[in-house]
Amino acid sequence: MSNYGLATYNNNGVQSAAIVFNDVLFDLPSVFKAVKGETAELPIWVNSITLAVTQWHVLGEKIDAFAIEAADLLEQNLIKPIDETCQVLAPFKPGTIFGTASNYHEHAAEMQTILAAKPDSAPYVFMKASSSIVGTNANVILPPETKKLDWEVELGVVIGKAARRVKAADALDYIGGYTVVNDISARDLNHRTDYPFKHDWFRGKSWDTFCPMGPAFVPKSGLSDPHNVVLGLKLNGKQMQDGNTSELIWDAFEQIEYLSSILTLQPGDVIMTGTPAGVGKGIGLFLKDGDVLEAWAQGVGTITNTIKAEVVAGEE
Repeated sequence: MSNYGLATYNNNGVQSAAIVFNDVLFDLPSVFKAVKGETAELPIWVNSITLAVTQWHVLGEKIDAFAIEAADLLEQNLIKPIDETCQVLAPFKPGTIFGTASNYHEHAAEMQTILAAKPDSAPYVFMKASSSIVGTNANVILPPETKKLDWEVELGVVIGKAARRVKAADALDYIGGYTVVNDISARDLNHRTDYPFKHDWFRGKSWDTFCPMGPAFVPKSGLSDPHNVVLGLKLNGKQMQDGNTSELIWDAFEQIEYLSSILTLQPGDVIMTGTPAGVGKGIGLFLKDGDVLEAWAQGVGTITNTIKAEVVAGEE
């Protein structure tokens, strides 16, 4: 199987779809015409990665087969990449975004979180607004309400077909693919003292731009084992996080079993599976205007984002 991804980019103000080989984007409609012929009618998924992802249970094998044909043309130098100046957007629009907190032992320790023994526990899951999604090279807006903005690189698992009461042993069948997510968090806004409830995950994690995602959707056919993926993050060129999904407390399959016992996971939903150690809170270092984050998952891709302080009207 040819390793590839699907992406979305801004083409002169219009969202266009792309197929990705070796981190290089190629216009998907143009490649489809090159493979199938200039007179071939474009299927709807060729123009919408969101549609391709949400229909993956129907389209996945067909798109995998198409990617093999496209890779053959690439080897013959018969397709050309898009203009490098084009803006790469988030690859698709997720339905619901789920996050699993404190899912690496070393990260839990740096956060001073005391975990129960796994047999006596279950995943701690929160939800993040889909409106917080941005793509690679987009700015992450630092609102004035927080002084403790932090980073969290995570492997995003993308659901490929509706899943309800799925057992962990069968969960891979319900995965469509993967992406890279940076779960930006306002640590000081995650906590409340004005209510008896300790945590406010919505206020800490769902601001606009707090969920960089991409650079592509990589089908599960291109990743041999989601539980052996190197994750990393650099801040201004210095590596801060270096982990592997083999260290997950609750692996991706167990997370799908847990979530699907509560609700029906839908195609296009994203599960942020957890972040390894090395976040800013552990050392008291937080993001400021101009900082640059590079977050990656081996075999999936790298997203780069710059922190931009928000200027609120009347507060310049």
